[in-house]
Amino acid sequence: MAYLLLFVAAGAWLARERTTSWNETLWIAIYPINGDGSEIATNYIAGLELRQFEELDSFIKREAIRYGILMDEPVRVELGEVIQEQPPTPPADRNMMGVMFWSLKLRYWAWRKQSLQSGPEPDIRMYVVYHDPKQNPVLAHSLGLQKGLLGVVNAFASRSMAGSNNVVLTHELLHTLGAKDRYDPATTLPIYPDGYAEPNRQPLHPQDKAEIMGGRIPISQNEAVTPRSLGRVVIGPLTAAEIRWKR
Repeated sequence: MAYLLLFVAAGAWLARERTTSWNETLWIAIYPINGDGSEIATNYIAGLELRQFEELDSFIKREAIRYGILMDEPVRVELGEVIQEQPPTPPADRNMMGVMFWSLKLRYWAWRKQSLQSGPEPDIRMYVVYHDPKQNPVLAHSLGLQKGLLGVVNAFASRSMAGSNNVVLTHELLHTLGAKDRYDPATTLPIYPDGYAEPNRQPLHPQDKAEIMGGRIPISQNEAVTPRSLGRVVIGPLTAAEIRWKR
């Protein structure tokens, strides 16, 4: 058992070093899933094109340059094949043992699904689960796992919401690289100062942009809104340090 734990720990360390060295382009594959079986989600997925995710590439490159990462292509997003099976559902109570068991189930599920995909294995796998916004106006929490380098993103099957979907997708992607949340889970409000894009702004509210791990744009002390696109999002200094853009 000790050797097994050591092997797992070494594997996690190597994955962390490889994905945050920023010496080579990270390949990110996006796999669409119909989350509610609706015709709306089916049709939306059928019309998906890679260009709908190009905003993610340009956002990462733009923000990387601000921190001195001058790679031509820090990440490359590819659109994978549609997956017909739902990923394992996380435990409702989020207790530690339940989450650990779910994480193992998800990683095994992802491993099985990867064997059915064509082409080489990506560095990071993001499973985007689409829902009809009329049937599901509120979605379950999305998740990104550093162990396993994968994420499950609940998204709306709506072109008008493609930009905000990309904000959530990028938030979970950065979790796989080691970034932590910067919002209060009880209120979902960004935490000051690190969850704010401009913590030194005067007056402080309303903010104009969101810090990616804060998730939303603080309009007042008790109100925040989801950005409609990554054009109104930045990566703050603490998040940059966590993904090793700052040493």
